[in-house]
Amino acid sequence: MSISTKTGDNGTTSLWSGERVPKDSLRVESYGTIDELNSFLGDARHMVHTLRIQGLIETIQEDLFRVAGSLATSTPGAYIYPVTDEDVERLTSLVHQLEAEIPLKGFVIPGATPASARLDICRSICRRAERRIVALSHTEAVDGPTLRYVNRLSDLLFMMARYEEAQEGKIRYKEWPASRT
Repeated sequence: MSISTKTGDNGTTSLWSGERVPKDSLRVESYGTIDELNSFLGDARHMVHTLRIQGLIETIQEDLFRVAGSLATSTPGAYIYPVTDEDVERLTSLVHQLEAEIPLKGFVIPGATPASARLDICRSICRRAERRIVALSHTEAVDGPTLRYVNRLSDLLFMMARYEEAQEGKIRYKEWPASRT
């Protein structure tokens, strides 16, 4: 079977359930942005230097198929492989581990290394995906773990970028001018 089915030539696409929706719907925009994030994570994986972060990226990419699947399903609970609260807790734990290893001391200037720059791009795409998912949740059902997972993922991506920078001693902080009081 070819990936070119011509069924989308009229501006619609199929959800996981088979339901046809416009390609510019918030649901399609939401899971499409998750797909974009997954692609950029693939690029970032080739740039990072640490095996730890490479492994995290691979796990996240696997998870994102589950996030996209949930978003590509208009009936809550119908997708059979959704992310769960346990997945959200796993990300939260990873964020806390990295924060303990890399205590931040101010506003970080993104992209001090090529690897961290790629991860910071992923973080900003993740935040856009979250905004699209929140907008979708105002009009259609979105399961809670999916929204929480994407929210937590942006935090983790931020810390993964800082981890890569810390390994090279290159975290850059915003310097503020002295107060004029």
